[in-house]
Amino acid sequence: MADKLFNEFEHISSKQWKQQIQYELKGADYNETLVWESLEGIKVKPFYHNDEFEKKYTSNSTSNNYHILQNIFVHDVLKSNKRALEVLNRGAESIRFTIENETISVEELMQNLPLEKVSYFFYLPFLSIDFVKKINDFATKNKANFIIQLDPIGQLCKDGNWFENLDKDFEKLNKITSSSNISFLNISSGIFQNAGANMVQQLAYTLAQVNEYFNRITTINQPVTIEVSIGTNYFFEIAKLRALRLLFNTLATEYNHNVECNIIATPTRRDKTLYDYNVNMLRTTTECMSAILGNADYVANLPYDSLYHKDNEFGDRIARNQLLVLKHESYFDKVQNPADGAYYIETLTQQLAEKALELFKDIEANGGLITQLIEGTIQRKISESATKEQELFDNGKEILLGTNKYPNKNDRMKDDLELYPFVKQNPRKTLIVPIIEKRLAEKLEQERLASE
Repeated sequence: MADKLFNEFEHISSKQWKQQIQYELKGADYNETLVWESLEGIKVKPFYHNDEFEKKYTSNSTSNNYHILQNIFVHDVLKSNKRALEVLNRGAESIRFTIENETISVEELMQNLPLEKVSYFFYLPFLSIDFVKKINDFATKNKANFIIQLDPIGQLCKDGNWFENLDKDFEKLNKITSSSNISFLNISSGIFQNAGANMVQQLAYTLAQVNEYFNRITTINQPVTIEVSIGTNYFFEIAKLRALRLLFNTLATEYNHNVECNIIATPTRRDKTLYDYNVNMLRTTTECMSAILGNADYVANLPYDSLYHKDNEFGDRIARNQLLVLKHESYFDKVQNPADGAYYIETLTQQLAEKALELFKDIEANGGLITQLIEGTIQRKISESATKEQELFDNGKEILLGTNKYPNKNDRMKDDLELYPFVKQNPRKTLIVPIIEKRLAEKLEQERLASE
């Protein structure tokens, strides 16, 4: 029936479409009027057609059943345990505990929590073989699905220093891999996006970080976790995640690794604002949509008030409910590979992957990611990209509604700040210049706060 219906219509080629567009433009230049170039150097056309498209890869993702991930910072073990039980009852499907020291009791933290069908992440901003062993032993004994997140290179990027030093950090990782049977390797790539790197840089630096671990860890037989920040460029972000999985699988194949990557996606902080903060809910909603359609495995939403409020039940509930609406009312998890066959997204995926692979090869030819971090090359490239984007924002060409477009001059925020929402300066001696995360609206917001 469908074939007969479509056969009644004459096939229109891309050439015919372009000719009609040229006619409608009444003499205006096609490329100058309708083709725009992204910060990644990708030229976006007004339409995409199957006679100009050749699919160069096959998506290997088999599901779009993303998991709603709830972040819990562990300060008080009993309170964190209680909170985990509450959020699981309210719709969260996995939990990520951030644990800052080795004194935390894993047994007390996990008391009465369901283990059979829930994944638990343990983000550790320290490197301890003994503590990893405690988590591993508990998981083995209780048949729990635990994933540890250890990332010495991410520590170097963020802090400017290793946990100890390069050799000792990787010596510990190799000891952990020989004694642990749960996933422990993490790639904290969100810092690149939050600091202003464009998407090609984000992908290339992430791939280069994976390559450092593949080179320096003798045995990797568990899935690798990759944390990604999702920005506001809706279709590009979908393509970014698809390109990331493609690139990871390509690199893993070169090392004869059969491991997969678990992608955790979180909305970026870079486009979030202090004033007219309710707009943050709209931004995080579309960013979570991009994450889901790009086939992220876990999505951890960012509360709309996270810039200026401490963790609170209301903000967390709203953030979690956004994901619940997308899953249970918008049915975002019901279609397998929903972006497949969309020529625009497929083309973006291929272009981002190809450009990122080219940059990755250049990084490797010049010593690899760690060498380029020590030399300051990566930081300089991110800074250049961030400056371009900042100029677009300052000139009103990149718009954040309620901030540099249609601001509410009556907004007052000075008395609502529980947290300091700007870049914190902490001058000290470090091995490398840290990669600094910074929001686009910071300078404008500081000026407004000063005038309140």
